Amino acid sequence: MPAEVDAIVRALGLAPHPEGGFFRETFRAPLTLEGLPQGPRAASTAIYYLLPAGATSAFHRVRSDELWHFYAGDPLELHLFDERGHAQHTLGPDLSSGERPQLVVPSGTVQGARAAGARYTLVGCTVAPGFDFADWQLVPREELGARFPSERALIEALTRR
Repeated sequence: MPAEVDAIVRALGLAPHPEGGFFRETFRAPLTLEGLPQGPRAASTAIYYLLPAGATSAFHRVRSDELWHFYAGDPLELHLFDERGHAQHTLGPDLSSGERPQLVVPSGTVQGARAAGARYTLVGCTVAPGFDFADWQLVPREELGARFPSERALIEALTRR
C-alpha cells in the first residue's frame, strides 16, 4: 500500500471493507426507527470510505438511501444500475468539469465505484435509515450481465468472481 494511503488508513482508523477499499463507521444515530420492513434500524449512519488507486467498490445494493460525500484525493467514478439502465457520476471538487461533491443513491439501486486517479479517493457515505450489513448485498456478475449485456466490461471490472 502506498505510504500516503497507509497514513490515511492509520490516521482515520480504517479497516478493510468486504466490497473493497477501507472504511470506518463514524456515526450511528441514537434514535432507532421502528416498524421498518427490515426491522428496527438507527435513523442514520455515516462512514469514511477510502479507495486506493486501482481499487474498486464491487457492485452492491443497500436497502436504504445513501448519500455519498467527496472529501479528498482523486475523483470517484460512481456507477449506478436501475430499471432505466446504467448511469455514471463523478464525485470530486472540479465543478466546472461536471464533478459534484455529493450524490444520492436511492434505496435498492445497484452501485459500484472506482478511484479515478493515481493516488486515492476519500469519501463518506451517510445512510438513512441507518446501515446494517443485513441490508447489504453484493450483486452477482451473472445477474447484472444478464440484465445489461452492453455493459459487460464495466460489470466484469466491478464485480467479484
